[in-house]
Amino acid sequence: MIFLLLSVLFSTGLFVIFKYFGIYKIDVLKAIFVNYIVAFSMGFLLAERQIPINEIYLEPWFSGALILGALFVSIFFVMAMTAQKNGVSVTSIAGKMSVVVPVFFGIILYNESVTFLKIVGIVIALVAVYLSSVKEEKSEKKGTLMFPILLFLGSGTIDTLLKYVQTNHVLDEDISIFSGSLFGIAAIFAFIILVIKSIKKRTPFGLKNIIAGIILGVPNYFSIIFLIKALQNKNFESSTLFTINNVAIVIVSTLVGLLLFKEKFSFKNKIGVALAVLGIVLVTIA
Repeated sequence: MIFLLLSVLFSTGLFVIFKYFGIYKIDVLKAIFVNYIVAFSMGFLLAERQIPINEIYLEPWFSGALILGALFVSIFFVMAMTAQKNGVSVTSIAGKMSVVVPVFFGIILYNESVTFLKIVGIVIALVAVYLSSVKEEKSEKKGTLMFPILLFLGSGTIDTLLKYVQTNHVLDEDISIFSGSLFGIAAIFAFIILVIKSIKKRTPFGLKNIIAGIILGVPNYFSIIFLIKALQNKNFESSTLFTINNVAIVIVSTLVGLLLFKEKFSFKNKIGVALAVLGIVLVTIA
């Protein structure tokens, strides 16, 4: 349970850091690239079992890390496009509602339990995610459904694949180096995109973007590490864990936004947080 709690706290820390990115006008792509380098370095420095970098491709989890690394960068861009085309609220809802995907595959692939109480808890949790994330502001944006759908499927695929690779290929002592590898692969893809963008328009990298990336990299690394460690807990089914993890992040992020950034907290948001707590309780005891 402690690993799940730590994963929620570090994931919420990412929300806070991204919020400050907007305040300090950080170039997100450059900071993301540096963040991947930091997380990659931490993965190899803190690894329990040392593996030469030129032999990483021989590991049974390498193909999974390759796909996850590519998805990390791809979903980052889909998230950005969703926010631009459809608004921040839609982005938040689509990203968090994606918990349906790993829950579904957890039940199908791992024969996890399906009880009436669990189904009710998951449905309540999804309603809670929507109500907690929706904002009252009027938006002129009438974007296509393509990007929210891609975000929903992509985010869900990342969680599902992470669980699959962790269950079937990653040894306990390889968690750190596996995580570092997928961040390293993500860094390569991000670097390619940066090079392409620099060909079109050259801009200084900027010291503040490097500092921002370093600050982001540490909690990003630990959010993945603690999530994987939580998934190793045999007392928690993945369908239960992913539901609790995503909904808890929504609750804590909403409260942080309210207390730290003085964001508006509508009646719908309050109902959402209350339902989120109820949903977590039902899913946990089911």
